[in-house]
Amino acid sequence: MRSIRMRMVAIGAAVVVAGVGGWQLLPSDQAKKDPIVVGTTDVITALDPAGAYDAGSWAIYNNVYQSLLTFRQGSTTPVPDAAKSCTFVGQKLQTYQCVMREGITFSSGRKMTAEDVKYSFDRMLKIADKLGPAPLFSMLASVQAEGDTVTFNLKSKDATFPSKLATGAGAIVDRDQYPAGALRTENSVVGSGPYLLKEYKKDPSGRPVSAGLEPNPDYKGAVTRRGLPITVRYFAEADQLSAAWQAKQVDVAHREMPPEMLAKLSPSPDLRISTSPGYDTRQLNFNLKSSSPVSKVKVREAAAALIDRAALASAVYSGTVDPLFSVIPQGFTGHSTAFFDAYPKPDPVKAKGLLRSAGEQLPVRFDMAYRKLGANGAEAEQLKQQLERDGLFKVTLIAEPDWPKMQENYAEGKYDAYTAGWLADFPDPDNFAQPLVGTGNSLHNGYSDKETDDIIRRTQEFTDRGRAADDFKALQEKVAQDVPLVPLWQGKNYVLGNKDVSGSQYLSDGTGVWRLWELGWI
Repeated sequence: MRSIRMRMVAIGAAVVVAGVGGWQLLPSDQAKKDPIVVGTTDVITALDPAGAYDAGSWAIYNNVYQSLLTFRQGSTTPVPDAAKSCTFVGQKLQTYQCVMREGITFSSGRKMTAEDVKYSFDRMLKIADKLGPAPLFSMLASVQAEGDTVTFNLKSKDATFPSKLATGAGAIVDRDQYPAGALRTENSVVGSGPYLLKEYKKDPSGRPVSAGLEPNPDYKGAVTRRGLPITVRYFAEADQLSAAWQAKQVDVAHREMPPEMLAKLSPSPDLRISTSPGYDTRQLNFNLKSSSPVSKVKVREAAAALIDRAALASAVYSGTVDPLFSVIPQGFTGHSTAFFDAYPKPDPVKAKGLLRSAGEQLPVRFDMAYRKLGANGAEAEQLKQQLERDGLFKVTLIAEPDWPKMQENYAEGKYDAYTAGWLADFPDPDNFAQPLVGTGNSLHNGYSDKETDDIIRRTQEFTDRGRAADDFKALQEKVAQDVPLVPLWQGKNYVLGNKDVSGSQYLSDGTGVWRLWELGWI
């Protein structure tokens, strides 16, 4: 998640291998069936898809649940998974129908029907969990199920609706196993995806420790490759993941390795480094509610005028990220540099003038939270230093070790500001619009603007996404004016695999899908 000119980044990961024969990239015919161990610092917020809207949770959903549609590796066009076929009805882009694939069964043994699909969406919207994905389907008016056909009725046109169905938010649950009005609390999954969750361990604090997955012998869908058993290990710190990688305790590492380590890596016979264009971004998000000291737009503008992204990218991230000047990253249709145009360089004189015109007494004091993980602390210290330049702000940092708790806190407006990353759910600029700056957005920052909402609706009217480019540029200019958030940087996607594992280059490609089934032994 991207180039000043309009284009779509090629999704496929580029694999760099030195001194390794090409034959070694192919799976072996030998009978090695040991689980492949994948290490990550991502966190599972909830096993119930109605209760999570984060990368770590959705990575597991990709594998244990099915959605009506999914993305094939290297493609930005969704294809049927639990559905046999899907299409818009008519030309208004407000009615979308899917015919169910025959013979799909949940791990409970019950046959999946169109009623399960309707139930899953009705339930997710009814629960409307504060950490859940309901904001992604704000356009959904109703769902009907008749025979093997599901019909989605939309409040307004949305050409991106098929892509949203292909995300973790579209996961289909067994209506007999998941309560209608509350989240399922069991540490287990009843799904129909390519994998079965056989074991899930958490520490006493509730943080995930490991997840054991085995191929689902009854899976029917778009995935044609039968994967191997997988153990996902969850690490609390990037340094812990790095140590486990170097000690050969994990076979594949993905999100987040220490940036200074990534900057020094080079391919070798024992190491495969897969990199692809970054589809993850990071923002400084503001609390716009009236009680917050950053609720005034001029205060937020002043903060934006002080931030030095190049210093963040070099001093904190060792050049493994690129400065980002817009809510929509490079590589997506309509990307612009709206924040660079408004704030071309750190300017304390401009910032001071904005604060004085807002009638603020200096320094303006506010707190800023961050997840205690990897380089986040150094980033927060760097931002604090930049914002406190010339005595304009006084920032109190709050380090939160518990990511689900931090999500709950910012959803309740407990921070004046906080930093957080955003990983693309699907490969379209709309994913950086409604979920981040639309009314009822997933950041829970209180930002609601009619002009912004109108622009977002216009961008959703075109199946030819190039026709929405001007509206996306207008949206980015509006965000730079209102400053509900400040884009900081855009990351690169790194996957490390050892010499015995094939397919690590296909694990993650920017479509939002974590393809564990692509991993194999060489």
